[in-house]
Amino acid sequence: MFKKSVLALFVMLLAVTGFSTSTNFVQAAENTKITILHTNDSHGRVFEGAYDGMGFSKLATLAEDIQAENPNTLLLDAGDTFHGTPFATLEEGSSIVDIMNQLEYDGMAAGNHDFNYGQDRLLELRDMANFPVISANIRHEDTNNQFLDTHFVKEVDGVKIGVFGLTTPETTYKTNPNNITGLEFTDIVDEGKAMVKKLREEENVDMVIALTHLGTDASSTETSIKLADNVEGIDLIVDGHSHTVDHTDDNGTSTMIVSAGEYTKNLGIVDLEFDGEKNLTTINPTRITKEEAADTNKDPEMEDVITDIEAEQDEIMSEVVGSSEVILNGERGSVRTSETNLGNLITNAMLAESGADLAITNGGGIRASIDKGEITLGEIINVSPFGNYLVTKKMTGQTVKDALEHGVSDYPATKGAFPHVAGMTFSIDPRAEKGNRVKDLMIQGQKVDLTKEYTVATNDFLAAGGDDYDMFPDTELVNEYDALEEIMKSYIKANSPINMGDENRVNIHLPFNDVSRDNWGYDHIERLYGHGIVNGMTEDMFGPKKTLTRLQFAAMLVRGLGLEATEEAPFSDLKYVREDMQEAINAAYEHGLIKGHEDNTFRPNMEVDRDEMALMIKRAYEKQTGTTVGGTNDLPFTDLDNVDREALDAIQDVYSLGFMQGHNETTFEPFGEATRQQSAKVIDLFLQEVK
Repeated sequence: MFKKSVLALFVMLLAVTGFSTSTNFVQAAENTKITILHTNDSHGRVFEGAYDGMGFSKLATLAEDIQAENPNTLLLDAGDTFHGTPFATLEEGSSIVDIMNQLEYDGMAAGNHDFNYGQDRLLELRDMANFPVISANIRHEDTNNQFLDTHFVKEVDGVKIGVFGLTTPETTYKTNPNNITGLEFTDIVDEGKAMVKKLREEENVDMVIALTHLGTDASSTETSIKLADNVEGIDLIVDGHSHTVDHTDDNGTSTMIVSAGEYTKNLGIVDLEFDGEKNLTTINPTRITKEEAADTNKDPEMEDVITDIEAEQDEIMSEVVGSSEVILNGERGSVRTSETNLGNLITNAMLAESGADLAITNGGGIRASIDKGEITLGEIINVSPFGNYLVTKKMTGQTVKDALEHGVSDYPATKGAFPHVAGMTFSIDPRAEKGNRVKDLMIQGQKVDLTKEYTVATNDFLAAGGDDYDMFPDTELVNEYDALEEIMKSYIKANSPINMGDENRVNIHLPFNDVSRDNWGYDHIERLYGHGIVNGMTEDMFGPKKTLTRLQFAAMLVRGLGLEATEEAPFSDLKYVREDMQEAINAAYEHGLIKGHEDNTFRPNMEVDRDEMALMIKRAYEKQTGTTVGGTNDLPFTDLDNVDREALDAIQDVYSLGFMQGHNETTFEPFGEATRQQSAKVIDLFLQEVK
């Protein structure tokens, strides 16, 4: 009543003195407009990217523009912000605090992944921040004292806004349990009611905002929807955790819930209007998407902050964390088609950290190799640059098999989903139909039980259904752990020097009775058979010691390189060669791998001599690489006197490259016939080098 009387007297005075008392003037005097900007679940994604959002530099420009238009603006974050990418983890979150300080955030709720560096580090980050990091439902078990500040109050143009925080109780298993030792995540409804009472009755606020990291996932129980349904007096919930884009109250609640998705893909905006009594009359949520911000300029001051941080991180990246006695193979063509020692190391690290029954990760997530010698943190981050973290889930043996079937469904074609595993072994039958290719699946040395439930370690990308692993999202989450690069770092430190190879975790199902794993050529035959480059002499016999014809060897090279012909070879003796093999000869001739004899014949059915094999391999190598080798002239062999110059050069080259060896230490046997097993080894070594 007092406020209305004063306003009436003021209007009367204006009328007496001749000032206008138009409706527009009264409206402007009475109404207050406040804008809430909000982000959530950025997970350290600082930069603009194809799979990320607009980045913090563009977000800074947008925020500044909105604040210039309406100085009554608050900027809030709903958590999972300090952790997630190498940019964040290299400095354990302080780099993200620097960016948020530059943006002048007004407050942040603690998310589950903000505990990933441990609770003590979260308190250090809070102290570095120029804004409060809050949560009202995290307490010390022994004292019941609050772990963080519970709330803050901002007065904006005369309107008092109270903001309290809540953190998902799922934090108990969505970060490493060691990170939250001694902490209790209390009931969100009880704490919410207590905070509303405190803010309304003790702080006398005009508006209550719940800044929450709870989410709206149907699989969760402690959600922002539950909070809205059970706690009266909350005017707005600014939410995170479920990575959803919400800005309506169509969740069946009377309280508006807003969320901005993930990775700065959106800048959330809520326009508020208060009447002259400071009553909230309007809540209008919108957002600016990454696409809408495509032409927005990056804020130069924010760019300077980021550039300075990157320069400081260069020194951190050079930290030596261990060593390796072998090259750890992360080449694209290898990790997307086969087991590699680097894939084995990563999945070993996942098992060591989680204690799961088995581990599976995708070859597409392995982005670089690690050379022999010292291993730096930078090399580890280059291997796993996405900030993916470790997750454990409960899965039946059938789900595990379904996942492997999906991962090898396009074998031998390269596929990002190709599985690298630990704690299990299996074979791929490349001739079987999709969905029935996985054979001999063993988990922890025992034949898989399709009905048994196993604990599976994987990365969060696959756990969410990435790379079309759509059998994973609906399985039960057990726990969440640190980022993969951190887990790899710990494993390498503990196990250096690394000396790992192929451990026969992922094998090719060979149907041949005359080739055992004891054969020196087994791995080469296995690889070439899996890629469709060699076949058996019959369905169950490979014939490793049988000789190979000129036609067969040339065809293997053509298949291995994927060569095709556009014209026919000029040889006169191909009349009885079957059509597919004639196409192989055409391609081999057109691409310069073979030559005919002086009488215009190819003599396809003659056994291939070792010097002829060297010639074809040399020509194929030069074609693929565009280089000449110029191998050593200092050969140890005493039986090359009758070899012509071209063949001798070829022998020198393939010996120098390591594709062929001597029959023994002193003889090469250039005119000896090559066996099918020898040929498989030579072609496999050649293909591994050039492809």
